Amino acid sequence: MTVTAEPAVGKEAPPGATAPAPRRRTGRVRRIALPYLLLLPALLLELLVHLVPMVIGIVMSFKELTQFYIRDWGAAPWAGFDNYSLSVDFDAPIGKALLHSFFVTCAFTVLSVGLCWLLGTTAAVYMQENFRGRGFLRAVFLVPYALPVYAAVITWAFMFQRDNGLVNHVLHDQLGLTDSPSFWLIGDNSFVALLVVSVWKGWPFAFLIVMAGLQNIPKELYEAAAIDGAGMLQQLRRITLPSLRPVNQVLVLVLFLWTFNDFNTPYVLFGKAAPEAADLISIHIYQSSFVTWNFGTGSAMSVLLLLFLLVVTGVYLVLTSRGRRAADV
Repeated sequence: MTVTAEPAVGKEAPPGATAPAPRRRTGRVRRIALPYLLLLPALLLELLVHLVPMVIGIVMSFKELTQFYIRDWGAAPWAGFDNYSLSVDFDAPIGKALLHSFFVTCAFTVLSVGLCWLLGTTAAVYMQENFRGRGFLRAVFLVPYALPVYAAVITWAFMFQRDNGLVNHVLHDQLGLTDSPSFWLIGDNSFVALLVVSVWKGWPFAFLIVMAGLQNIPKELYEAAAIDGAGMLQQLRRITLPSLRPVNQVLVLVLFLWTFNDFNTPYVLFGKAAPEAADLISIHIYQSSFVTWNFGTGSAMSVLLLLFLLVVTGVYLVLTSRGRRAADV
């Protein structure tokens, strides 16, 4: 009598047999598609909030869109590159005003980003030491960054008032540093007022980022440097700053983009018409679009600003990546 042995359940298939492929393919497709499905809501939101308005703005920059075509801007005449040539004609009043606003914005951005980085880095380095009240000071330093922009800037606007502002009360009445109360919201002093407000509300972000970056530096490096006789400045130059290079590269870029595009601070501080000394390019484009009702020229200025920021960002990323490779070598 012959007995036929049935294949045992759970044992491997013979070498020549092939496993069912559809199930493996389905699992692989799911693993590949899952990240894209998770990113889909963010991509749709990015498309609706940023990309679609940007495309519409680019189309508007090629049209002679004035207040007469607000109800039906699609019927506005096609202007071609006339809006761009008008914006970059620096001999004409519009181009000359845009160039002045560009230089003011560059000076404001360099000073604001530099001071924010310097104050934030200095405070973060000193906050690494253990002392009583350190947690409270960290919380206090972050208050300007946590406050809503409107509430913070409008408070500074009251403080900069000439007759009853706190700034003139301290500088003129209490300390006697000025001969008479100064005008801070008009004239040349408006640039200083704008810079003070920007640094005050921007440096806590630099402080927060640098303080997080300092947590990744091993304390053994400082202990070894102290044993070798390195002082605080030498440790800062040889250990802290080189270790913070990747953090500072991202921090400076983010601060640059935020500051160069800052619209809320000058608008709340000065209103629709910013003084000439504080005429940032963001508020200048707003005036060209919503005050003079020339949306075509304002859109062209916005596109030129976008191209400038893209070029500067690309050059910055290339230079920083080369510097990082040279440092690694």
